[in-house]
Amino acid sequence: MARVKTGVVRRQHHKKVLKLTKGQFGTRHRLFRRANEAMLKSLWYAYRDRRTRRRDLRRLWIARINAAARLNGTTYSRLIHAMKVSRIAINRKMLADLAVRDPETFRAVVQKAQSA
Repeated sequence: MARVKTGVVRRQHHKKVLKLTKGQFGTRHRLFRRANEAMLKSLWYAYRDRRTRRRDLRRLWIARINAAARLNGTTYSRLIHAMKVSRIAINRKMLADLAVRDPETFRAVVQKAQSA
């Protein structure tokens, strides 16, 4: 069999990795080995932090809902329990958005939940 050289394929792979690490500091965007390490690490961080972002956003929504609920004379846990009992199905993201952008509607939701 004839010998197969990896020239074109290897160059394409190197170019792909170097393109992904564009903007990194120093040799992390110039040298293939350092760039490959940086790329693998950055892809791992991106995968991990996509999950962390969801966790952080949920914490932010809960903090906002709790702050707005306390302005309306209740707490977060009591509000969520009252909403479940009265079958008001608004998720935390929408509830936090109401608390920030439309306090009157949020107050109405709180009163409706507490009355049931």
